Amino acid sequence: MLLQRLFSKISNDIAIDLGTANTLVYKKNSGIVINEPSVVALATDTKKVLAIGADAKEMLGRNPTEVTVIKPLKDGVIADFQVTEIMLRNLILRAQKNKFHIRPRVIVCVPSGITEVEKRAVRDSALHAGSREVYLVSEPIAAAIGADLLIHKPFGNLVMDIGGGTSEIAVISLSHIVVHNSIRVGGDSIDRDIINHLRKKNNLHVGIQTAEEIKKKIGSCVPLKEELTMNVSGRDIVSGYPVTVQISSEEIREAISDTVDVMIDAIKKLFERTAPELASDIAERGVFLTGGGALLRGLDAKIQSTVDLPVHVVPDPLTCVVKGSGKILDNLESYREVLIKKIED
Repeated sequence: MLLQRLFSKISNDIAIDLGTANTLVYKKNSGIVINEPSVVALATDTKKVLAIGADAKEMLGRNPTEVTVIKPLKDGVIADFQVTEIMLRNLILRAQKNKFHIRPRVIVCVPSGITEVEKRAVRDSALHAGSREVYLVSEPIAAAIGADLLIHKPFGNLVMDIGGGTSEIAVISLSHIVVHNSIRVGGDSIDRDIINHLRKKNNLHVGIQTAEEIKKKIGSCVPLKEELTMNVSGRDIVSGYPVTVQISSEEIREAISDTVDVMIDAIKKLFERTAPELASDIAERGVFLTGGGALLRGLDAKIQSTVDLPVHVVPDPLTCVVKGSGKILDNLESYREVLIKKIED
């Protein structure tokens, strides 16, 4: 007991929301200390780390052949083991303030549909990056805790966490996921829809960062009282020269409609496997949206009109998952039952 108290004073335990688009780090009893894009820039020949996070993201689409810019997570899971380990080691070191410390315990949020192989990859990456112990928690559970939902009660809570690579939909009751649906469609899919639309309709080639900016500025799921426009610069596919065109929120809404429909269909399919009692609870309480995708203009209204249920965007949806994992970290014994069972080697 005395040793555990000593460890807690010396070790800076952390929780990590390891996302396709952004990675957030919560430090025990300190709050969110890091919020960075999940991007790493390496020297192509030596593999030396040149930048991680926001600085690396600025290089996307602007890098020479001597610099490789990598997003090591794809669809919510590790696509590049070595680069993920480099990124995690950097995050863990930055979160540690003490010069003399022991290796931290780390909680990592993962998609609910993650496979055993993918769980092991996350755990091993975190261990090799300098963790003492690694615990995994499903993103919908962490999101529900971060949204202050009473998940330990015997009634249904429906959470939809829309990240960059995946959308996680889960019905939670008695601190466990009862049914879930994990689709590898999220904010990145919408960005790709915008890129493809501009290529086909406007003969304009734009990068992923420009597509993301368009999504944030004029993207919408429902008609707006005053439709929006913006000027977009890119490369003309025919001439090869830089050009600027004006696009509207109406055409972007049409471009992303299929992806939005896939997200809503995932909610419908979840209800086909949901017990009547839990469905009744959800009909009363509604759907809770978390993650960066929840900020897409009019998404809540689109879902509500389609599934005929109340839809709530939780406060600060971008940080909801890491805040929930932080609550677990601060009260590990109280929340131990929500952790994913340890993976055996």
